[in-house]
Amino acid sequence: MPASKRRVPVSQPGMADPHQLFDDTSSAQSRGYGAQRAPGGLGYPTASASPQSAFLGDPVSNMAMAYGSSLAAQGKELVDKNIDRFIPVTKLKYYFAVDTMYVGKKLGLLFFPYLHQDWEVQYQQDTPVAPRFDVNAPDLYIPAMAFITYVLVAGLALGTQDRFSPDLLGLQASSALAWLTLEVLAILLSLYLVTVNTDLTTIDLVAFLGYKYVGMIGGVLMGLLFGKIGYYLVLGWCCVSIFVFMIRTLRLKILAEAAAEGIPVRGARNQLRMYLTMAVAAAQPLLMYWLTFHLVR
Repeated sequence: MPASKRRVPVSQPGMADPHQLFDDTSSAQSRGYGAQRAPGGLGYPTASASPQSAFLGDPVSNMAMAYGSSLAAQGKELVDKNIDRFIPVTKLKYYFAVDTMYVGKKLGLLFFPYLHQDWEVQYQQDTPVAPRFDVNAPDLYIPAMAFITYVLVAGLALGTQDRFSPDLLGLQASSALAWLTLEVLAILLSLYLVTVNTDLTTIDLVAFLGYKYVGMIGGVLMGLLFGKIGYYLVLGWCCVSIFVFMIRTLRLKILAEAAAEGIPVRGARNQLRMYLTMAVAAAQPLLMYWLTFHLVR
């Protein structure tokens, strides 16, 4: 019997060798995983460029951003010009340049104007100094705070009398603003009619006319604490004080221009200016009483 020959199995592609203990994965790595490696080196993929850096590196995008920034700057400049045209923000900053010492001195001047001697406004290179450096300079801080406080005190007075309502408080505030606006318009018209060349501006008028709210607050508070007697005593004192304050302040603004123009003291035009000054000063006590008498009972 012829010797049987051992048949050696031939391994086919894709089939594992039965005598091999471990699978050979080198060929698979060379075929599959090696193709997935990025050419960055060490087998790690390189980071792709971010969309933001790609956007910033685009010349067209840079031009668009520059154009947008230019339009925004032009729009801001246009808005600022229009605001300054109707609302002089730069000038308003001057009237709010105050400090605690100025506020204390100004309140003392409003209550005791008889003790003050020098009423001239100080200038530095033809420009009036800030209010915090000159107690005679007009400001808007005290009138604004006094108006708000007056409305609050009016609400307190109405509440103690069981008459408080939002509508009535709003009517009180709007009435005070309406009278202030009417005063300013009447004075400007009068200055135009008597042909007064003065540096008295509209904001100055609002500041001077707004000082009467300080005395109104004092009168109403004393009325709440001590009744009508306290109200009339304190309000009477404040009325006389504001009259003296307005006379001594406005005469430097209105009558001083007449003296500089060489107008005779007893001339007709100068007499009209004197009457105008006294009329403005006399209107303050009347309005102080008109806006507060119904708050005290």
